Amino acid sequence: MNSLSLHLDGAIIDGAHHMQVRVYYEDTDFSGIVYHANYLRFMERGRTNYLRLLGAAQSELFAEAESETPGFAFVVRAMQLDFLKSAKMDDLLDVITRPVDVRGASITMQQEIRLGDQLLMKAGVKVAFVSGGRARPIPLPLRVAMKADVA
Repeated sequence: MNSLSLHLDGAIIDGAHHMQVRVYYEDTDFSGIVYHANYLRFMERGRTNYLRLLGAAQSELFAEAESETPGFAFVVRAMQLDFLKSAKMDDLLDVITRPVDVRGASITMQQEIRLGDQLLMKAGVKVAFVSGGRARPIPLPLRVAMKADVA
């Protein structure tokens, strides 16, 4: 992957979103490694930018979802984390997000944080699609754009 070709919010490559994150001093703990909760922030940015790029590539997609389910949002319902190795200040991390399963009102995403070829962290994240404070089926155009439609 050529880092110079990546958009500020990352890029979708072969169905997976890749986003680079630089580790800053504020991301680390007293020992100089990334504080565990900051990996959650990096992954949230990855999921958000993934959805942003889907909307940028297909602007009518989110307009259609909004007309079907006004005020929609994605909220984290469940998360399984596996911390494998630590990142340090100045590391350039690759946050990878890919949809793996759609079930009505939720989508499961697999996320990884890598430093070069090294896998530092992996996560399974179940995200619910809500509108008006209630779970709603994910609109078909959005499922198709994620290439995760299992209907």
